[in-house]
Amino acid sequence: MREVDAVIAARLDSGVPLVAQVCSYIISAGGKRLRPALLLLVSGALEVRSAQRFNLAAVVEFIHTATLLHDDVVDESTLRRGRPTANHHFGNPASVLVGDFLYSRAFQMMLDARDMRVMEILAEATNVIAEGEVLQLMNMHDASLDEASYLRVIRSKTAKLFEASTRLAAILAGSPPDVEQACADYGQALGTAFQVIDDVLDYDGDAAEMGKNLGDDLREGKATLPLIAAMHRASPSERDLIRRAIEEGSQDELDAIVDIVRKTGALDVAREAAAQEARRAMDCVSLLPRNEYSEGLLQLASSLLARRH
Repeated sequence: MREVDAVIAARLDSGVPLVAQVCSYIISAGGKRLRPALLLLVSGALEVRSAQRFNLAAVVEFIHTATLLHDDVVDESTLRRGRPTANHHFGNPASVLVGDFLYSRAFQMMLDARDMRVMEILAEATNVIAEGEVLQLMNMHDASLDEASYLRVIRSKTAKLFEASTRLAAILAGSPPDVEQACADYGQALGTAFQVIDDVLDYDGDAAEMGKNLGDDLREGKATLPLIAAMHRASPSERDLIRRAIEEGSQDELDAIVDIVRKTGALDVAREAAAQEARRAMDCVSLLPRNEYSEGLLQLASSLLARRH
């Protein structure tokens, strides 16, 4: 990860001061670096030694960071990773344009791999993520959204870059098709579980630990799995309350809605959905060589369910 951070620092260099300021602001905020870590773990499991793994790990982090910059503008978010979002600090125009810079820099960097398969995977992932963002925008304030539609969004918007990260490591290793698919499936399952747990924490987390405001999903009119499950199990009057809050994007009844989500067992339903995805990810590891890196992949999937931020 130190090698990846060195690549990130070197490739963020720009002659435009505002680009450097915004990039430095969001990158220095830290974050989990989960996608590049996944690429490195799978590379280790498959005994990839090429320095290209560091370059591609930085590429997926740049793509992820670009989506965060654009997301926060679309969602009108004000807090991320415990401090004001870039759009809140620098304004929406700067955030959108620097997000574009990160996308274009990522595409410059992926050329270094000189591998059309690498280009194909990352180009497709970036396109699917953009489609997922638009799909989520279309679903805003739609209280009739079902679990299948919800999963379609998060598998596009979140899990796709996880999937690309793990598949890229298999491509670098020259793995056979079944191993490459197992790596991709691991990433998709882990990314899906990660997002479901993230949505759970919007109703069951600690704002200080998470570094963002609780109830943001409700304010944005997002019908996430905890709300979908709660509406299936709530009384008619409670269902109406949740429906109005989603349609209006209102946090006025947030405490009451959190109480409904908790007492109906909706959080348990969502956590079990995440657990199923985590188990699916762990099953995929059986096709990889047994070493400390594949053991790390198992531990990561297992520990994901206990995350609090």
